[in-house]
Amino acid sequence: MNHTDLQLELQGDIAIIRLTRGAKRNALSDALILALRNTFENLPSTVRAAVIDGEGPHFCAGLDLSELQERDAGQGLQHSRMWHAALDLVQFGPVPVIAALHGAVVGGGLELASACHIRVADATTFYALPEGSRGIFVGGGGSVRIPKLIGAARMTDMMMTGRVYNAEEGERAGFAQYLVPEGSAFEKAVELARRVATNAPLTNYALMHALPRIAEQPADHGFFTEALMAGIAQSAPDAKERVRAFLEGKAAKVQKS
Repeated sequence: MNHTDLQLELQGDIAIIRLTRGAKRNALSDALILALRNTFENLPSTVRAAVIDGEGPHFCAGLDLSELQERDAGQGLQHSRMWHAALDLVQFGPVPVIAALHGAVVGGGLELASACHIRVADATTFYALPEGSRGIFVGGGGSVRIPKLIGAARMTDMMMTGRVYNAEEGERAGFAQYLVPEGSAFEKAVELARRVATNAPLTNYALMHALPRIAEQPADHGFFTEALMAGIAQSAPDAKERVRAFLEGKAAKVQKS
């Protein structure tokens, strides 16, 4: 399933998905977007969590502008929807996805990162949305996902003024849940993926697929959806076994970190 610009490596039940266009700062070509879609559509059933990483000093510097071409409105619409289909498979695919961020997380790279469930940034990371200065608009789902991380006002500022957030500012703003020393984002992302992979699969599925939808529902709808999901999750044999182990004193209690 490897592609010229993307590499899939399996480490037990963890999938490592690496963008391998390091010479182009892992800029997202159409071929790379389609390779991402194909990879998530065809992950082996043994995979329980995935890590997305970028080769070289940058996670992803955004859209490959060398491919940018004149399109009429209909063509532009279809191109954007192709990105949506690919990144939807990251967010709403089969397994939780942790992004290992470093260097540039810019434009389409930020759209990709925002489709992941957990983001780990190292100290070299910086975030930007230069589309505003280039006369274009985000088209990979960024206008939906990024405001949920940082708010619409911050995104507006970034696109209007070209503001760049460094790693520490980005963590405070909500781009990443973890900030780690330079060069250690991948190691931390794999550590988290291994932890996430030990969860009951149905609970992970609920967190990926149900929680984002519940968050957007009116409260009464959300409560009902939550009750349905709670009932389904606790009925799974895996869940019953885990609760039984806890009640019998065989499972660790939560400790202060």
